[in-house]
Amino acid sequence: MNKLERFFCYCSGASWTLLNRCPSEKSKYVGMGATVFFTGLLAAISSAYAMYFVFDQIVWPIVFGLVWGLMIFNLDRFIVLSMRKSHESKEYIQAIPRMILAILIALVISKPLELKVFEKEIATELGLIKQELLASNEKAIESRYSVKTDSLKSEREMLNGAIEKKEIIRNELLDIARQEADGTGGSGKVNPGPIYQIKKRNADQAQAELDELIAKNESVEQQIDAELKQLDLSMKNDLNRIEVNNINGISFQLTALNRLGGKYDTIYYANVFIILLFIMLEIAPIMTKLISPRGPYDDLLDVHEKHFESYRKEKVYKSDKRVEEYIMTQVN
Repeated sequence: MNKLERFFCYCSGASWTLLNRCPSEKSKYVGMGATVFFTGLLAAISSAYAMYFVFDQIVWPIVFGLVWGLMIFNLDRFIVLSMRKSHESKEYIQAIPRMILAILIALVISKPLELKVFEKEIATELGLIKQELLASNEKAIESRYSVKTDSLKSEREMLNGAIEKKEIIRNELLDIARQEADGTGGSGKVNPGPIYQIKKRNADQAQAELDELIAKNESVEQQIDAELKQLDLSMKNDLNRIEVNNINGISFQLTALNRLGGKYDTIYYANVFIILLFIMLEIAPIMTKLISPRGPYDDLLDVHEKHFESYRKEKVYKSDKRVEEYIMTQVN
């Protein structure tokens, strides 16, 4: 147990030698060091899980997780170590940037574990995202082909419109010739005469022009139909080749988690509470250092540092004195 206490005291940045002179302070710094250690451990697990999505294997995520965990552990230890208890309130002001940094670290290390907690819900949402991506790709392909398709259909409608106009003219001329023949129009004579022959020739001319236009447009329409069929076949082939890969990446999972939070209040609040939990774990060493009263260890540390400062000043003074004596010797 003594070795474990020494290890946790090391994690808190406290001196074991000084703590032995004030046993009542040991539990405080052991608890503080344990918090720092387990925060680094959670950071290692969280980052290793996140890197598993990137490398899709075991070795590199473990290596990266250990490096990241050690970095967070060392950073937390430095933050706790650099904060000194004093009789002044400025330590709270000095703690503000450290608190902000601790919150940012907590936000980073909490995300991969949030993904693991909501793994099943995220898998379902990823299926919806995949369907939406497929639908979006299908819409883009259909939109690309629709421009050419609409152009060909419009051309075919123009050809049919020209034929319909010719048919209307032909029908009008036939009606005029018929009315001239039965006496219901034109000259009003029942017996067909020269006027009827003229009107009949006009109707025949319109019929000939209509037949010529139909024959001409038929080949063009066949070509248009062939192009439309080819475009439809190409579009179907492109639609069949649509694939959405790497949908299980960490970016898509974060997107799915964010969407789930927007859809369901329970997931949103659970997500918020998980983040708050990690923030509390991350700032726990700093808060412990801030709210704990000044104890014997802090007094011993001040005395030790003052002795060191006096020793340093004495060494500087002696060094300056030797330099001064050397200069005086050279001058004389």
